Amino acid sequence: MSDQNPLFIPGPTNIPDRLRHAMNVQTRDHRAPDFVDTLLPILEDTKKVFGSTTAKIILFPASGTGGWEAAIANTLSPGDRVLIARYGMFSHKWIDMCQRFGLVPEIVDVAWGAGAPADTFESILSADKGHKIKAVLVTHNETATGVKSDIAAVRAAMDAAGHPALMMVDAVSSLASMPFEMDRWGVDIVISGSQKGFMLSTGMAICAVSPKALNAMETAKLPRTFFSFKDMLTTNATGGFPYTPPLNLICGMRESLKMLFEEGLDNVYARHTRLATGVRKAVGAWGMELVAQSPDLYSDTVSAIYVPKGFDSDLLTNHIYNAYGVSFGVGLGQMKGRAFRIGHLGMLTDVMVLSGLATVEMAMADLGYPVKLGSGVAAAQEHFRTSRAQSMAAAA
Repeated sequence: MSDQNPLFIPGPTNIPDRLRHAMNVQTRDHRAPDFVDTLLPILEDTKKVFGSTTAKIILFPASGTGGWEAAIANTLSPGDRVLIARYGMFSHKWIDMCQRFGLVPEIVDVAWGAGAPADTFESILSADKGHKIKAVLVTHNETATGVKSDIAAVRAAMDAAGHPALMMVDAVSSLASMPFEMDRWGVDIVISGSQKGFMLSTGMAICAVSPKALNAMETAKLPRTFFSFKDMLTTNATGGFPYTPPLNLICGMRESLKMLFEEGLDNVYARHTRLATGVRKAVGAWGMELVAQSPDLYSDTVSAIYVPKGFDSDLLTNHIYNAYGVSFGVGLGQMKGRAFRIGHLGMLTDVMVLSGLATVEMAMADLGYPVKLGSGVAAAQEHFRTSRAQSMAAAA
């Protein structure tokens, strides 16, 4: 029965039965003339989740990592400089990818628990009089630390410096869960994936690409075949794919968008904020601290939580899994052994989150943590109860 327990990792997320059924499709001919009627409406409607009317949506059979590769391979050339801050495992991995592609990252190392340093970016870009930096790469939601960066502030820094670099944003663990305004924030490429806010299986990288980024393809010299924007856009125009598409995920995407729009994107974002706040109330009641250094950095999709000194967070997550059959996020990179993560995104409710918090408390009690059973659950209950009552009163 353990497979009935919800996941509390920050992705892949729990899959609603409605979406599992939508992905359970028979093989069909993706070169048939009517496939255009399936694909093109999905590409158009997905723009709304990115907050764009002008971007092109491009789907690849891949995870978010494939989206990273597509973003740089289609727009940059060997030896190009890119500006990127390292403040968690996923920003670090993007740096590693750039180096493997022969790009030259200008790395700003930031404490894990902080966000993208817009002021530092502005100084570096202002000093780059020759505009040798071709792209600024930002991880919107650093999943390893539970930190949300201010993308609008990064755009303001780039504008203040008068710099023409592309801005690329990893929104894998934020899109469809937290607000994203691609057009308003002036983002050129946004990368997401099917397995988090869209609540589908892993296997589809979802990229939104601005007209400016599409123009950069014409001079980019990095190799790309499987991840070619041009090949994909050319065939998508008539409803096709340059190779076999992930049909089950495309069908699931249609239903995922329906679910998001039925709830209403603003309501989706408000639900994530409510759930995240409940988790944060519980963490405070346990006497523990978040890795994120300040409230403006708190992520609404994942909380990374320091365990008390003398305890090992890996032992905690292993015990939760072995004793209670529930998965929580382990500490990654610098957080290994020091922090565990609670994912609170996708298909989750107040009641499901309470069950996760209760499970953590039982495991901590088993391991001798200085935590009173029920303390975090009670704090979250009070928040969920009162915030829901306030929402109902406001709607009346």
